[in-house]
Amino acid sequence: MIVTRRRFAAAALLLAAAPRPADAVIVLDSTWRAEGGFRAHLALADQPQFASVIALSSDDGQVWGSASGTWIGNVRGRARILTAAHVFNRGGAADDYVYRAPDGTAMQGTDLVFHPLYNWNNAERTGYDFAIVQLDGPIEDGGAPPVLYGDNREDGQRIVMVGWGSRGIGSVGQKPKYYIEPGKAAATNKIDEIMDAVHPVPKSGDAGNWLGVTLRRESEGAERLDGILGSGDSGGSAWLRTQGGGWAICGVNANGNGDTYGSQSWFARVSGVRDWLTATVPGLRFVT
Repeated sequence: MIVTRRRFAAAALLLAAAPRPADAVIVLDSTWRAEGGFRAHLALADQPQFASVIALSSDDGQVWGSASGTWIGNVRGRARILTAAHVFNRGGAADDYVYRAPDGTAMQGTDLVFHPLYNWNNAERTGYDFAIVQLDGPIEDGGAPPVLYGDNREDGQRIVMVGWGSRGIGSVGQKPKYYIEPGKAAATNKIDEIMDAVHPVPKSGDAGNWLGVTLRRESEGAERLDGILGSGDSGGSAWLRTQGGGWAICGVNANGNGDTYGSQSWFARVSGVRDWLTATVPGLRFVT
């Protein structure tokens, strides 16, 4: 997660400087106490519809959770991973990371495509923080390729955000003592802020195309499994329920301004880059 100035300039650089271990999400204190940890959030992430969310390692697999990604299908026998562009440096390469398939196999990246409107400034281009990685073989143990959300009715909907990043609780944020149980974790929240894509794209300033959530207390209307992103969740995915009762990816974990109550997380909006996604990864399925 990148910490930027959007609406909370005082968030400083706490998360940008934090370590990136192999765990994930900032959750409610009350749920953490009731569960004796993150069990409910680990169980949510382990539901089969989220099997395609994978861990990335920047040190050849010694530690997993440097970033996250989502397998979205195989093209000509090679897996395609949807992730955030900012987890790579400008000019970065697919082999900057190793990618762990759902069965634990470490795979290599062979090609990398960034969204052409991303400029490595998430204060301006959170909504275009997309990258597609091609791997050196197929992924065949992630279930059916996930569908993507192609409509524009995200406002007010409940989402599930999934990733392999740092963990913490809303009162104090992410701390090493919460990095106990390995694995990906998930949290829910309600989309409470949307910025549509700005046309024409501005030379400076926010170009839009993002979804936002806020970490509220239960007294402010939060639900039991609510949370926001932690460092290392970047590149993971946000999912919503479709009208047909299934699940679809509506966003890529992109940005945030803190890790305590009142902080926000933002997601690059999938529906706004549908044309680019379908041109980059043939065969993707979108639902409304």
